[in-house]
Amino acid sequence: MNLFDQISDDIKKAMLAKDVVARDTLRNVKKEFIEAKTAKNGADELSDDEAVKIITKLVKKGKDASEIYIQQGRQDLADEELAQVAVMEKYLPKQFTDEELTEKVKAIIEETGATGPKDMGKVMGIASKTLAGKAEGRLISEKVKTLLASM
Repeated sequence: MNLFDQISDDIKKAMLAKDVVARDTLRNVKKEFIEAKTAKNGADELSDDEAVKIITKLVKKGKDASEIYIQQGRQDLADEELAQVAVMEKYLPKQFTDEELTEKVKAIIEETGATGPKDMGKVMGIASKTLAGKAEGRLISEKVKTLLASM
């Protein structure tokens, strides 16, 4: 079962369980999926990789919004955003720990033959594609920068 069908099934389950947060969050995710499918000139299927990218983008938006709400003293709105993020994160691949990310980035640096900070673009090109969905882009960038600076 692909991610699109899984989300559709889970919307039904959330409705039966009267889980308003999950229902509304998953409806929003499905809406984004449908918009992505129709934007691609009527493609019939949305690959799981594309679906993960969409969910990752929505999770990042939710986390950013919750930070803004906290800064503005609106913990109630921040809690709503974080509850939605928690629902969406269930559909993402397991995120790398800091140690796993360091290990993967070191391997990419060796693979590319990078020798210092001047090779950041070369390393980031491969790292962002290889590690997409398994670590946030910001974390990947920080790790690459740190490891290249220590060379």
